[in-house]
Amino acid sequence: MHAKTPVRAHDYAVTRKLQWLALGLTPGVGAGRGRKLVEMYGSIDRLFSASLTELEAAGLASAAAQSLALGKSMELANAEFDHARELGAEVIVPGDAEFPKRLLEIYDPPLVLYLKGNAEVVDKPGIAIVGTRHPTPYGTGMAERLACDLAARGLIIFSGMARGVDTAAHRGALQAHGRTVAIWGTGIDVVYPAENRKITDQILAEGGAILSEFPLGTFPAPQNFPIRNRLISGIAIGVLVLEAGEFSGTRVTARCALEQGREVFAVPGNVTNKLSWGPNTLIKQGAALVATWEDVWEALPADVRLALTPPEPPASEEGVASSLFEAAELPPSERRVYALMRADESIHIDQLVERLASYLSSSEIFSALFELELSGRIRQLPGKYFVRVM
Repeated sequence: MHAKTPVRAHDYAVTRKLQWLALGLTPGVGAGRGRKLVEMYGSIDRLFSASLTELEAAGLASAAAQSLALGKSMELANAEFDHARELGAEVIVPGDAEFPKRLLEIYDPPLVLYLKGNAEVVDKPGIAIVGTRHPTPYGTGMAERLACDLAARGLIIFSGMARGVDTAAHRGALQAHGRTVAIWGTGIDVVYPAENRKITDQILAEGGAILSEFPLGTFPAPQNFPIRNRLISGIAIGVLVLEAGEFSGTRVTARCALEQGREVFAVPGNVTNKLSWGPNTLIKQGAALVATWEDVWEALPADVRLALTPPEPPASEEGVASSLFEAAELPPSERRVYALMRADESIHIDQLVERLASYLSSSEIFSALFELELSGRIRQLPGKYFVRVM
């Protein structure tokens, strides 16, 4: 008798996962409809005990009702579950200890989550950092620095790993050797964009995780990303918006955050830049203005601040705090070069040589650029362009 007990417990846990997975794979049943069905029947077990007639009477389309009642959905779930395990991924469902509790608070939580990596981090306090896929150097720099500083203090950095601000946020968290979670709009086996395969490996190596609600093999269809955005906002304590245009997907995430009762933060931008429309408008509407990591930290619930690692110097750069303002002491030649740098606009090396010709030789300028880049104050872009790092 004692030998059979753990087998039954294991079988029940797997069966429950398979039932939720089967419901999610049933054609025509999305997260909202699926959850209403479970609520209607009182439990996932009772739903799968219902007859074809009962399912059709509940308002399910004929194809969906037949798939559930005749076992087709469960066949798909078994194959999907085995494939996920082969890929080293987990399937987590409502009721599992690993399922993020904050996602259960939102209006339409997912029926199933595919997880690769550290299951513990997805339920820890964190900030979502989102923005445009085509940021300015200023937007990239601020995303990296703020993510680095916040991750260094124990917050999980959530984002969608899209090009631009999302990728910069993940990269910043990794620079601090912090934890970051990427929530994809594709199957967990479909890296998108493809050039982020390396950062995916780094996220997993640093104890982070990859999450998706989409079945394995799901390609990057445009409609998936707005659906995904509600998870990015819902899983976090708050959402930090950097650069975003008037009609960007970031607006969807910010709107979801407000509807979900999450704190919204925004980094102000140059009013002449169209990418500043999103964050500047959010600030006008009441979002918290963010210039440094402290602006986010001070808005966190007291219990969260107490639970996190006590503030320490950020791992991004020793002795240099994230800020919109730079007050570091530099040697004269580096100070002259640095004074011509901007975070929101790059400058070519020929322009620097021309403008500093009366003060510095070419070799002094090259040396200053090298030292500034080495110290992390500036970054070189393709084509010998340089920008200030925020």
